[in-house]
Amino acid sequence: MSAPLYHLRNQFPALNQPDLVYLDNAATTQKPERVLSAMNRFYREQNANVHRGAHRLSDLATRTFEGARDKVQSFINAPAREEVIFTRGTTESMNLLAQSLGSHLLQPGDEILIDTWAHHACIVPWQQMAMRTGAKLIPIPLTGDGDLDLDAYQALLGPKTRVVSLTQVSNALGKVAPLEVMLPEARAAGAITIVDGAQAVAHLEIDVQTLGCDFYAFSGHKCYGPTGIGVLWGRRELLEQMPPYQYGGEMIQQVSFEGSQFNRLPYKFEAGTPAIAEAIGLGEALAFIDELDRKALQAHETALMERVKAGMAALPGVEAIAGRGHNLGALSFRVEGEHHQDIGILLDQAGVAVRCGHHCCQPLMQALGLKGSCRVSFAAYNSLEEVDAFLSALKEITEFLDD
Repeated sequence: MSAPLYHLRNQFPALNQPDLVYLDNAATTQKPERVLSAMNRFYREQNANVHRGAHRLSDLATRTFEGARDKVQSFINAPAREEVIFTRGTTESMNLLAQSLGSHLLQPGDEILIDTWAHHACIVPWQQMAMRTGAKLIPIPLTGDGDLDLDAYQALLGPKTRVVSLTQVSNALGKVAPLEVMLPEARAAGAITIVDGAQAVAHLEIDVQTLGCDFYAFSGHKCYGPTGIGVLWGRRELLEQMPPYQYGGEMIQQVSFEGSQFNRLPYKFEAGTPAIAEAIGLGEALAFIDELDRKALQAHETALMERVKAGMAALPGVEAIAGRGHNLGALSFRVEGEHHQDIGILLDQAGVAVRCGHHCCQPLMQALGLKGSCRVSFAAYNSLEEVDAFLSALKEITEFLDD
């Protein structure tokens, strides 16, 4: 293990366990000490509610909390901090959009395009809103290699397309969407564009202005931050038009029994006491990522993926799913004749943590003709030695099952 990687791994307390090869990062990443310390420091030294108090602790908590919003704005290059909304994660962000934007925008016969890679959290909110409004939810199909079918996508775009929701990086396959092609085409069709960036933020540099989408969502726990916090960024003109998603607390400016006046952005969409410590932890996680050598990180993660693909190809009966071409961060696989859950349990007994199941992507599994798969996924702190340990364990398991 190289000295820089050794130094990086030492920042993650959870990795200092014997016989643990953690390769389930697409589900959640481990947290560096600086994130844990920032959250602990808030509770020990700054604990107060934000925005409302007139005392010193409340002012300090507010400034620290809003400083985290500034870090998010810088990290994704958002035009304005008011466009950065804290949510509980990508799931809540998608529910907010479906409920608020969907109820404001959709009419009977309108069409919502969503990719077949999509996580359930992206599918179900729009599915339910389509049922309520009479709109249609239309999946963007895949090619034989598991990529999004751009010809089919272009054919589906039309005058009734109101919303296009795209996954930047597939959580199950590690495939990367060609957003530089798909987003302009959606805009040309007059559609509102949404990007699920949950699997992208830990691996790619994100610039929402360069992407040109209307909304971008991600979760803190996928990028070395805490659970229970996420971000929805949206264009101000659209956020201003959308009705609130929840009511009460900070999203209220004035209340009477005759009616209520809602707060300005971003607080209009942040009802109740926010996840203050979690937002602070997220800000610290993004600062951690910003301090990494991103080019070196991408080269390292590419080396991890190439090693695992080559190793799987050398194992009889092991198939990398949609493994041709580029996979970022995650790769699913299957062992011929074996249930994915059994493989996951045997790997766990060998000290290797992977994810097994449908990965909250049942429509994708159906499209691939699978009931589920095993998935290996990487983070900045993973090493080539860990890839070799995983491959060695997988080899032993397949040989044992063949006996």
